[in-house]
Parts: sequence; C-alpha cells; structure tokens
Amino acid sequence: MHEPALINPVEQENWNNLLISTPGYSFFHTSSWAEVLRKSYNYTPVYLCAREQNKFASLLPVMEVDSFLTGKRGVCLPFTDACQPIAETAQEFEKLFDQAIVMGKKQKWKYLEIRGGEKYLSAEKPSQLFFGHILDLSCGRQQLFSNLRDSTRRNIKKAQNEKVEVNISNSLTAVKEFYQLNAMTRKEHGLPPQPYKFFQHLHDKVISRNMGFIATASLRDRAIAANVYLNFGEEVIYKYGASDKAWQHLRANNLVMWEAIKWSCDRGFQRLCFGRTEPEHKGLMQFKAGWGAKAYQIYYYRYDLQKNVFTTNPSDINPLFKKIFSKLPIPVLGMLGRMLYRHMG
Repeated sequence: MHEPALINPVEQENWNNLLISTPGYSFFHTSSWAEVLRKSYNYTPVYLCAREQNKFASLLPVMEVDSFLTGKRGVCLPFTDACQPIAETAQEFEKLFDQAIVMGKKQKWKYLEIRGGEKYLSAEKPSQLFFGHILDLSCGRQQLFSNLRDSTRRNIKKAQNEKVEVNISNSLTAVKEFYQLNAMTRKEHGLPPQPYKFFQHLHDKVISRNMGFIATASLRDRAIAANVYLNFGEEVIYKYGASDKAWQHLRANNLVMWEAIKWSCDRGFQRLCFGRTEPEHKGLMQFKAGWGAKAYQIYYYRYDLQKNVFTTNPSDINPLFKKIFSKLPIPVLGMLGRMLYRHMG
C-alpha cells in the first residue's frame, strides 16, 4: 500500500503530466487551478498524494483556508464544483483521509470538507447535495445537434436570426468583457462578484496557456453574454456564465453554449461538464438537460474535527442578505467581493 506524502503541486514541474496519466483526474486536480486559488485568495495548498511510476496512486487535494471571519479549515477544493478524491482502493482512500484528519487537528482546523468522494463515503451522511450534468461529445456535432431538445434548437436559431455573433478567445480583453457581464449577473442573483484579480490569475495561469477559453456573444459589437470554460485532457468544464438581462430575449446564452460545444467537439474533447446545480434551481437544471446532458448527483462531506463526526452544512446565504446585495450599486458589490471572497472558500 502506498504511503501518502504532503506536497505543494505548485512547486512540482511535472504535476500535470503525472495527473493526465491518472484515472479519475479533472481540471480541478491540476497545479494550474491550485496556483489560481493560492494567488487569488492566499490559500495554502496541502495536497496528500502517493505516486506510482508515471501517475498518482492516490490524491486528495486540499487547501487550507485561514479566515478570522469564518474560521480555519481544510477544503477539497474551495470554489470548485467537485474534486473527487483519487484512490485505487477504499484502503488507499482511508489512508488519505486519516492523514488529512491528523494534519487538520495539528493545524487546528474546524472541519475538513470533501467535494465528492461518495464512492468511499456512501455510508456517511453528506453535508450538501448538488446535481452535475455531463455531455458526451464523442458522437460528433451533427448527432449532438439532433440530441438537443426542440426548444434549445429553436433558441439557437433565434439568436442566429437576430444576428448575434459568437467569438471564442483566450484574450484578456475577453476576460474583461466577461467580468463586466458577471458583475451584472451576480447583482441579479443577490451576490457580490468574484474579485477581478481572480479572473486575472485565471487568465494568466490557465486561459492564456490553452487550458480554457471564453465564448462571447455580441450584438453590433456589444457583448451581451459570455461563458468561461476550462479544459484539461479529454474534458471541458463550463465554469462561469454571465449575460446582460436586457438582451435575454435574444437567447444569446443558447448560442454561446452551442458554439462552445461545437468548438470543443471539433478539437477532440470527449465530454463537457456543466458544473454543479443546486436542486432547487429547476430552471437551470432544465437548461442543462436541454443539451442532451446526463444528470448525476454530487455529494459534499464535512467532517467536524472537534466532534470527530460527519455533519450537515448550514444553509446557504441568508435570503435577506441576497435581497440587500441585489439593491447595491455594482461598484459597492465589487468592493464587498474583494473583501469577502477569500473568507467564503
């Protein structure tokens, strides 16, 4: 049985090369994502892994979040839809988990949160449940279009008929256009936007290195919708979406997604993941299912290091706060985002 070691992936030059040979990998396991989180929010990477020749035999990526507002904890991984532990056997996972608990107690964490891991933790009560959707791209763009829901096809054609144009880019200009739309969308949802420096680091460490792209819909040179995608190996992940609500009737969001699907399919990617969705967001789940994507469940697990027990997660942000945030000017929300996000991971 392999003995896990504590490693900072940012300091390992061949990390991503080892990862791509490891079954169960995703973009979120990469050193690139670790560096974005570290630089953006000052989190400390404490990854536990065991190597086996040219791959990882086991891997539990953890960031230490040290916040005077929300406490000190280990998270696998902050601001990440899911980051499944990698282990060849249940015994290998137990070694990872036990070592993480020992480390957490030494570091005085309140808890350890694992975003995934139901393969090994099915006997435990999850703290949260989300739905993921995954689209098989291997059938080719013609079959993908045939598999779309009728309403999805109609929305794509409507955007095309309205002369909406989509550009796919990895430029910083595209990131800035997305950020402006994202600030508007977050306000609609009653949430502050992520700090701009996060998207700067995402561009620098990921998107500019051909590990991601931005698909932007424009009408008469005005950006009205944009999505951010991340990619590694055979997989593309739809990570962030934003739009100008004033142009929602043009269905630009549908055309953006379709152009990104075609782009990914044409470049040999095998699957597109649509990220996580809260069970109560029925409309978003319908949108994702309309592309022919298959739904699956994502479980989060939270282990209380003081009580030595798995616990449920407290509810989401208070609706009152969301109502207040939705009334605030975007510059004020931006300032709150810069102040608060590192405490929320």
